[in-house]
This record gives sequence, C-alpha cells and structure tokens, in this order.
Amino acid sequence: MKLKIIFSCVFLLILSSCGSKKKVVNKKNPGVVIIEPAPIDLPSVNEVELIEKLSKNNSRLNKETLSYIRKYAPIAVKEMHEYKIPASITLAQGILESGKGKSELALKSNNHFGIKCHSQWTGERVYHDDDEKGECFRKYVYPETSYNDHSLFLTERRRYAFLFGYNIKNYKKWAYGLRKAGYATDRQYPAKLIKIIKDYQLYEFDKVKKGTYSNEIKELNDGNTFKKPVVIEKVKDNFYEVQKGDTLYSISRMFNISVANLKAINNLNDNSISIGQKLLVKK
Repeated sequence: MKLKIIFSCVFLLILSSCGSKKKVVNKKNPGVVIIEPAPIDLPSVNEVELIEKLSKNNSRLNKETLSYIRKYAPIAVKEMHEYKIPASITLAQGILESGKGKSELALKSNNHFGIKCHSQWTGERVYHDDDEKGECFRKYVYPETSYNDHSLFLTERRRYAFLFGYNIKNYKKWAYGLRKAGYATDRQYPAKLIKIIKDYQLYEFDKVKKGTYSNEIKELNDGNTFKKPVVIEKVKDNFYEVQKGDTLYSISRMFNISVANLKAINNLNDNSISIGQKLLVKK
C-alpha cells in the first residue's frame, strides 16, 4: 500500500514538472518584431492650467493622479479626435487600470489599459497575474502605443460598436456602456470611472476642438502626423540574402519598406551591409 502511494506521488510530481516546463516554453515569442514609431510632439490641451486650478481648490487630490493627467491628457485628446472615444473616458481608464501609471504592468510593459494578448496579438508580450495566474498581456515600447491600441481595441470589436452612438461628451453613458459591453467584470467600474472624471474634471478635455489641435500637431512636427505600429513576423520567407551591389536603399525599394524600418527590425546602427547577410524584409 505504501509502495503504491510512493509511486503515485512520483507520477504526480513528474506530471506537474512537465506541465510547468511547457508553460515556460509557451511564454516565449521570438518570432515577431513590432516596429513602434517614436512618439510625436503634442501641443498643450490646457492640462497644466487645469491641474493648477484643481490643486489650488482641493489640496487632497492625489498628486500621482494629477501628474498622470499632465503627462497623458494630450495623448487622450489626440486619440479622441482620431477614434471618437471621449478623452475623459480614456484618461480615467488609464488612471484606474495602470494605478496612475505605477502598476507593475504599466512600468514593465507600458501597458496602461490591462489589454491581454488574445489570439490575434502577434506583438511582444509579458506575463502577469490578474484574474488568473500568469496571464499574457501585450507589451509596448512606448505608452503612446498602448493608448493607440486601446482605441483600436474598442473600435475594432463589434461588442463596443453601440458606444459610438453616444454623444462624445456623455462620459456617464460611456462608463456604463463599457461595463455593459463586458470591458470589466467589476460592477463598480462605471462608478469608479465617473468619480475620477468628476474629481479631476477630465470632462474639460472632451471640449478640445479637433481642427485647431490637429493643425498645432502638424506645426510642431513639421507637417508629420502619428504613424501606427507595424508588426512583422520572423519566418523563413521574410528574409533576403544580400547580393553584390545591394544597398539598404535598393533593398528597401525592392520590398517597399523604408530604410529606417529596415534598420530598426535588423538592429542596424548604420547603413553597412555585407554580401550573404540575411535581412528581415517582409511584413
């Protein structure tokens, strides 16, 4: 009887060790490169003036929250103009989901909205305990990419489509609509968002006009606007072997990719390449 118990324990131990090894292997995703363009400069949306007014009227307001608003309000407004999501909602979600930018997930992966990998995600990833242990979350180089991905997350999924029928200034409807669509399991989620928006007067950012702001962005960036991230898979057919006479420019023209992106995905510090060198070139 004792012998049977010993064998059973050993068998269970082997199974558990095999399972843990499998998980570790699955956590790696070396086959994908995501190119995130450097953030552009954004003009003020009167965030400094609002913070000064709030601080003067209520000294009890959280300093880290005020700092978060000062840093990310212009990004939320830019996303609002492009995707029709209230800046107040985006900011409140960012504050809540990222712990004012201080959560482990935000600090180690610039993920401000707790967006998980899901089956279609092919970018970089990190693993973090949430509803379940060791869940997969999206990882970004820049927080700005996280904000853009949050916008895409809401606009590209059918279950959130009804939200865009709401007035962009009706943050209360949006807050309850997010809960209705299943964005969060917390029943108090809408109330938490609304409290943050009211306490910090985030609804003021919903009033920023698109035309003037868009022109100011172009003026600050010599006419350039935000470019979306590009995901490239590292598979065999996506590589090119450098031939005699090739230059980065000629290769970039051949595969319709910019020289800057070509250098970025191949970790090249200059324009030097050699015959026989294999370069990642295709999306």
